[in-house]
Amino acid sequence: MEMSIVSEAVYNAFKPNKLNYELLGNGDSHMHWHIFPRRLSEPTPNYPVWWTPREMMYSDDVKPNDEALDGMKKALLYEMQKLTKCRGA
Repeated sequence: MEMSIVSEAVYNAFKPNKLNYELLGNGDSHMHWHIFPRRLSEPTPNYPVWWTPREMMYSDDVKPNDEALDGMKKALLYEMQKLTKCRGA
């Protein structure tokens, strides 16, 4: 249930065209999730994000500045708090 709440919060906060989910295991005994909000404006919107050329994915042109990043964090936290409060989680 936790990942469904996180995914819904990501969707509500960032309004992507779609979400990609990935559950990975590791050599260590744990599993972890990746949630990728996707936009049609991306260079490779219909393919895995790792198909995006590294120089594009990590370009300074696509990195949020500190103010934008702070706004993103606040939006996600707001959505998480709203969803967990209404579900009693």
